[in-house]
Amino acid sequence: MKNPTNKILVYGLLIALPLACASPKQEEIAEKSLEDTVAAKFNHQPLVTDLFTADPSAHVFEGKIYIYPSHDIETDVAQDDMGSHFDMKDYHVYSMEKPGSPVTDHGVVLKLEEIPWASRQLWAPDAAEKDGKYYLFFPAKDKEGIFKIGVASSDKPSGPFMAEPQPIPGTFSMDPAVFQQGSDYFLIWGGIWGGQLQWYKDQKLVPGRDSQLSGLPESEEPALVPYIAKLGEDMKSLFETPKEIQILDQAGNPIKAGDNNRRFFEAAWMHKLGDTYYLSYSTGDTHYIAYATGDNPYGPFTYRGNVLNPVEGWTNHHSIVEFEGRWYLFYHDTQLSGDTPLRNIKMAELIHNPDGTIQTIDAMKK
Repeated sequence: MKNPTNKILVYGLLIALPLACASPKQEEIAEKSLEDTVAAKFNHQPLVTDLFTADPSAHVFEGKIYIYPSHDIETDVAQDDMGSHFDMKDYHVYSMEKPGSPVTDHGVVLKLEEIPWASRQLWAPDAAEKDGKYYLFFPAKDKEGIFKIGVASSDKPSGPFMAEPQPIPGTFSMDPAVFQQGSDYFLIWGGIWGGQLQWYKDQKLVPGRDSQLSGLPESEEPALVPYIAKLGEDMKSLFETPKEIQILDQAGNPIKAGDNNRRFFEAAWMHKLGDTYYLSYSTGDTHYIAYATGDNPYGPFTYRGNVLNPVEGWTNHHSIVEFEGRWYLFYHDTQLSGDTPLRNIKMAELIHNPDGTIQTIDAMKK
């Protein structure tokens, strides 16, 4: 299937002249050959090709894999370090009967204009199920341009979802993820740079910010970290005051802000295998999905290595889910477009070693 803009940018100029003189059949053959050439660079192929999708949060609901991504769109907004060019306006939900089976698009399940408090940028969401009700957690900028986390609910995992009129009190920044342990549900969130986490001190917005990156710690100071809080019984509020999740090096010291290959940037995700809790996250400008392990959801977590090596494209955001006894990583890259703001979601099998470490996955062929 052709990509959303009926073109693959990578290598496009290499065939432009020959195709100008080709017959329709020759054009089709040449385009297919080009797509095959591009696909051969990658170890995994896009799950969705008719829309640009990113930030896939995967869960097993009702015996199927459901994927809750963001929806990239083409925009005239200039690219900057704060992610202004990621100007998403709605969410789709996708499902698969099992890995490798066809992907079903359940259509638009929530639109920006259906969220009373939000003004723009529906970034990476996540979902959870409780007592037969489904909840979609999402970030958006409010009317003042400040990221908050909202929640919407549905009777079906495929939506549509109805948003609450206000964001969840006490939330800030972006990239919500929900971790369930028994009857307890934990909301994890946060992201620096465009995620605005650096704008907060003691969980309060700092007045008088003099730049978009104001508040970032110095390179030798402890890095900013994600937050965690148990959700209330209604799944629409926080049960407790949020706590920082500490990420430590092997010596037990906090990862420093200048340690770009290991420090937290965004996209926190939690899963558990046996008695071990895994906190995985994006390192941002160094493009790794790193992970750390701990013995409880609140941490501290000790850095162990990388889940995923850098992909094509500036960003990455992932999820990890178990299905029928095997584990899978969902992530995104830019195979379809070659353009950072226009991404596509993928999946790969993830393997835990007997010692609890994770085998690092390569998105690109070596």
